[in-house]
Amino acid sequence: MSDDLLFEDDDELSFAGEEEDASPAHVTRPWQILIVDDEEEVHNVTTLVLSGYEVLGRPIEFLHAYSGKEAKAILSDRHRDIALVLLDVVMETDDAGLDVVHFVRNELDDHFVRVVLRTGQPGQAPEERIIREYDINDYKEKTELASTKLKTLVHTTIRSYSDMVALEAARNGLEHVIDASARLFEAKSMYQFASAALRQLTGLLNVSQDAIYCKFGETFAGTDDPGVYHVLAGTGCYFDFVEKELRGELPEKVRDSMLKALELKQNIYEHDALVAYFVTEKGVEHILFIENYAHLDELDRRLIDLFCSNLAIAFESLFLKKEMEQTQHEMVYILGEAVETHSDAPRHHVERVAEVSHMLAIKLGMSEELAEILRCAAPLHDLGNIGIPDEILNKPGKLTDEEFNIIKSHTCLGHQLLKRSNKAVLQFGATIALQHHECWDGSGYPSGLAGEEIDILGRIVAVADVFDTLMSHRTYKLAWPVTEVVDYFKEQRGKQFDPQLVDILLANMDDIHDIWIRYPDEDVKSSAN
Repeated sequence: MSDDLLFEDDDELSFAGEEEDASPAHVTRPWQILIVDDEEEVHNVTTLVLSGYEVLGRPIEFLHAYSGKEAKAILSDRHRDIALVLLDVVMETDDAGLDVVHFVRNELDDHFVRVVLRTGQPGQAPEERIIREYDINDYKEKTELASTKLKTLVHTTIRSYSDMVALEAARNGLEHVIDASARLFEAKSMYQFASAALRQLTGLLNVSQDAIYCKFGETFAGTDDPGVYHVLAGTGCYFDFVEKELRGELPEKVRDSMLKALELKQNIYEHDALVAYFVTEKGVEHILFIENYAHLDELDRRLIDLFCSNLAIAFESLFLKKEMEQTQHEMVYILGEAVETHSDAPRHHVERVAEVSHMLAIKLGMSEELAEILRCAAPLHDLGNIGIPDEILNKPGKLTDEEFNIIKSHTCLGHQLLKRSNKAVLQFGATIALQHHECWDGSGYPSGLAGEEIDILGRIVAVADVFDTLMSHRTYKLAWPVTEVVDYFKEQRGKQFDPQLVDILLANMDDIHDIWIRYPDEDVKSSAN
């Protein structure tokens, strides 16, 4: 078969505003075309005609198969990357090409890759029947495909493929956004929402999925460190960086590009990366970095600007919310400490009870979200002591039965003070205040609950509170040695305390020791030091 027969000499056809406008410097991700034909000459001529040709600013990469069997093998491994299959009908059998079409559409279930049948023997596979019975995108006799017509065919089919992939990516991204938006005001889901939105943006623009969105300089702790990147969202190779603070972890080219945008205070369109810059009204700078992006028109760039602006506003709202939550938690700690100073509890008693409670909850399998609320609520366990007279609360000698009954009333007093709130921290606190003196065997107070009748919050704080109390000096006792505290908990396993929580406590004494190191009683010597 001659070149003239397969590809006649026609005038070149250009697509204004597409290939001509796309800078070759932006070309990094080629479109993959699979040529399936048992004639070597067809492969050579197709490659020659399309050599150097670009579609939507991207070059073409060729894959070659010389039989239906070879084509199936390549498609099995790489069909997700292939945009177009130029497929001969008659190869090792008269319908080998049709068998490949059936394999792609039905066995691989791939309806994105574009399939164009090319045949030199049209009588073997009539066009009307093929189009009716098979999911193909075009049917051409080889004699029809002059060089210009081949380029036109490749351009239109790849553009169709690109549009379909972009729509699918947008649909998937929208599903993630809808799913995440149901939990939009939860701190962690905000990052999921941002990453989903970033996936949708890259899908709509049909650009690289490797993208990262950062707040630059200001860290989680609110300090200004120009070497820190606070990652708000990430996709592709940057997904694992989300909600982290980075210094030297990012590749040098990424850091250099971001610093350049920060220095110039503007967007940068480099040969292999897009860096979008945005600053909020509070002066916090945001950077969006997309690798290996395709040609972007003015509308695309405005969409990126809008994305940066809206996401920055969302995150500023998030951090304002987190700041308010932190203030609330600090107030709880201050209140807990104020109550403890009413008694003779050591300086960091409430912090240690909170940290040990959190550790026990996590080891027990409680979610991080609930364990964090428990950590914030645990300092309120003795809130009711505020209503107990000092002379009884701090009596160095043995209490009378009447005095002990007054002491026991602190559980109900604390519960009464906290139960009216609908805030999760104070609701947890109400339960803890009421039940942290209940015992596993039913001998505790105020209600004599037993076993799992006691809320898990009360059971956890009971272990943490008693452990810390035994380990510390009080007016009515000296700190116990660690070995005696351990022996006490072994003895009270299944009596005063939930046996499973005792096992967790004793198996994690190193963690307990670390907590005491972080929160030592500087003015009172304890047995943990």
